[in-house]
Amino acid sequence: MVGIEKVDTHEKVTVKTLLDSRAIGMFADRKFVKKNGFKLEKLDRPSKVTNVDGMYNSGGLVTHKIECNVYYRGHVERMWLDVCNLGKTEIMLGML
Repeated sequence: MVGIEKVDTHEKVTVKTLLDSRAIGMFADRKFVKKNGFKLEKLDRPSKVTNVDGMYNSGGLVTHKIECNVYYRGHVERMWLDVCNLGKTEIMLGML
């Protein structure tokens, strides 16, 4: 389990997170972001997300991101997560 903290209110949410070394980026699911009231920030340039099967993400272009603190086993790091459709996964942390 990973803790995700809103930077504006410092409210924390504990969430099952997919750690994927093949993913190029950090992502949050649209439904998770909306349900938990994270503040969205519009991207300067929308980007396409390709799923593991090579198809473009069903949610279309990534147009927003969220800023959060991520807590895991005593480590904390400030991150920007791109918001897209992740299906059953709420947070996906990949490599940058």
